Amino acid sequence: MTGRSDFSDFSDFSAFVAPPPSGEPRAAQVDAASACLDRFTAAFNASDTSGMDAELHFPHVMLSGAQRLEWAEPGRHPHDFFEKLKATGWALTRYEKKEPVLIANDKVHFVVTYTRRDAAGAVLSTHVNLWIVLRIDGRWGIALRSY
Repeated sequence: MTGRSDFSDFSDFSAFVAPPPSGEPRAAQVDAASACLDRFTAAFNASDTSGMDAELHFPHVMLSGAQRLEWAEPGRHPHDFFEKLKATGWALTRYEKKEPVLIANDKVHFVVTYTRRDAAGAVLSTHVNLWIVLRIDGRWGIALRSY
């Protein structure tokens, strides 16, 4: 992921933490970032890990409780992830809500609520997570997922 720094190259740290507005309509940023989430979930429902990776930025960070997992590159999904998920009765994942809670230059934080469902459409589980979507080099991708 480009844009990373140890801050030694920032002459004005305050401009980093509070950049000026981009002038781009917030609705356009939310729509583009939300479309990234939709593409990710379409690939997820197709059991397409390469398609999922295409919607992530790397390094990709996941938080679960106080634990942190970082994938430096694509291709890190466990090979048996979908096999194990399907063994639970899972057939598809559906967003119930994607709420943008912070919109900034090239970044949207979403609280996403999604359900995992069986083939008949019955809800197996409901999840509420924070996902951060960034636009880097003109491409929107998921940079962080907190479970």
